[in-house]
Amino acid sequence: MSTAPTNESTDDTRAADTRIWDRFLTPQDQEVARRQSKTQHGIGPRPAVVVIDVYRRVFGERPLPLLEAIVETPSSCGLNAWEALGPIQDLLREARRLGLPVIHVTGDPQIPGWRNPRGGATSRADAEAGYRIMDEVAPLPDEVVIRKSAPSAFFGTPLVALLRQWDVDSLIVAGESTSGCVRATVVDARSHRFAVTVVEECVFDRTESTHAINLFDMDQKYADVRPLADVLTTLGSRAQA
Repeated sequence: MSTAPTNESTDDTRAADTRIWDRFLTPQDQEVARRQSKTQHGIGPRPAVVVIDVYRRVFGERPLPLLEAIVETPSSCGLNAWEALGPIQDLLREARRLGLPVIHVTGDPQIPGWRNPRGGATSRADAEAGYRIMDEVAPLPDEVVIRKSAPSAFFGTPLVALLRQWDVDSLIVAGESTSGCVRATVVDARSHRFAVTVVEECVFDRTESTHAINLFDMDQKYADVRPLADVLTTLGSRAQA
């Protein structure tokens, strides 16, 4: 399931070229975007998949609408998080079938200063539980897990060295939050000259507007924001070539 806001039309259909961010743009924004020449980054011949911060503290213990979820788990992204799990599983399934490198990113419970969303100090046990990657997308034994202390998966981690060692030329990005750690990682990836694809249904955020506008901005500047089906088709066609 997608976390995209629904665009209503008189015939209850979506135009083929309608994007998740369209209803948040002013007419001037839309015209500027139409006139701009968008650079297509593409998925290179040696891609890797990076799954960012798909951990328990942004899901909570059960699927709930956001306003209910943040009562139980203040850091939850509500149903936006739960609805992204299936698409992320589909992406991982295809990446693993093709033997692509898969890197999982989560928080480092040893770093002081992470705020306890319920207030007060965060114990080491609470931090470890909160940063546990969801079972549905758990790393396989041979997949790398990187623990980070900042929004970007590149900051203070061996990620770029690993990607260079594996001769990776492009990244396919999933996870959360679209406006935070996903965006920070995407910007740093482009700074390191990797082509980046953000899979639309595989990223999520707490609020619809920040999710949509950050997808728009990344698509305009740093990445290709593409539907999951499109990404899977591209990967599958290369495997058959």
